[in-house]
Amino acid sequence: MLARFSFSIPDPFHGLILIVASVVIGAIGWSGQALALPTALLFPALWAQARSRLVAAFVSAGYFLAASRGLPQGVANFYASDLWPGLLLWFAASLCFVLVHTVLWSKRPGWAKALRYGVAAVLMAWPPLGIVGWAHPLTAAGVVFPGWGWFGLAAYAAGLAVMATRWWRAAAIALTGFWLWSAATWTNPILPEGWGAVDLELGESLGRDTSLDRHRDMIATVRAAADGARVVVLPESALGFWTPTVSRIWQDGLHGSGVTVLAGAATIDADRYDNVLVSISAADAQVLYRERMPVPGSMWQPWKAWTGKAAGARAHLFGNPVVDLAGRQIAPLICYEQLLIWPILHSMLYSPDMIVATGNGWWTSGTSIIAIQKASAAAWARLFDLPLVTPFNT
Repeated sequence: MLARFSFSIPDPFHGLILIVASVVIGAIGWSGQALALPTALLFPALWAQARSRLVAAFVSAGYFLAASRGLPQGVANFYASDLWPGLLLWFAASLCFVLVHTVLWSKRPGWAKALRYGVAAVLMAWPPLGIVGWAHPLTAAGVVFPGWGWFGLAAYAAGLAVMATRWWRAAAIALTGFWLWSAATWTNPILPEGWGAVDLELGESLGRDTSLDRHRDMIATVRAAADGARVVVLPESALGFWTPTVSRIWQDGLHGSGVTVLAGAATIDADRYDNVLVSISAADAQVLYRERMPVPGSMWQPWKAWTGKAAGARAHLFGNPVVDLAGRQIAPLICYEQLLIWPILHSMLYSPDMIVATGNGWWTSGTSIIAIQKASAAAWARLFDLPLVTPFNT
């Protein structure tokens, strides 16, 4: 239908329609519903049908800004400030996505444009630009092709590329057919047998209240929630700073339970800190996973090292893609990593048995950020037909 507009509607209105449509699909696709994610497959078609580089830029901006619309409110919540800092970060974060798609846009039709879109998609999936590669249309592959694994990912990527050509209608019909079939038979990823997850509602106090009473309360919560589970997973930052004292408190508290806890914490040294997952049982406690990509700006601040200041959280970009716990190989994703492409694909190269996606989202109140994170994790779990554990704090 958009192709017909290109012959019958004056240029200003044609561009306006494309921009409005990009905003709509960004808002719907990234509403926090997993089954809505494939709406984003229309973005390459809208981008490709732009008649000028300027319109392509606005189409890209409309899609990205609509998809990430929860960021200003989330930043305001996190820093207890007004919306202006969040708005500035919102627009700044969109620059990479917009610049890549603007520079690679071309008037040349056909497969040249499909190739250019493919290059843009790859650039926004992997570091360095992939560090802010949110709202990537490829995330929807697991909704359209659940259980197809790498073949499904390749098929969906090929479909996205075709959406940037004159054959976009055929690609849209084919992908929509698979999407509708998937929606009719959709089931959410299951918890792995013997595993449990504990969602918390402790707000911003989680990880900041390090009192003995808080740890004892949480240990009691774990023991009550175990209900036969061998492993119980707690959200990101659940334990605060990881110290020998905290380790002893938890090991003593788990004595006689037979339960292993996987929980978020932070390890700190003189210069930086790591956002981690630790495993704790009565017999042992250790750091199991170090976050590959902390949140840029609020956590990951490498530019501070240039001035000799503490540089925030470390980014272990391609470190520890999988970890072993209780006889299973786990693909861990902490909070921000669930919004990106490369961490999960990096982990999938090692054929894990399950995905553990944790988060501490107290600051997302009034937004759909947590829902988007869970929808993204569910889509990847369904693509590779893996069990999924998703404990969050709100």
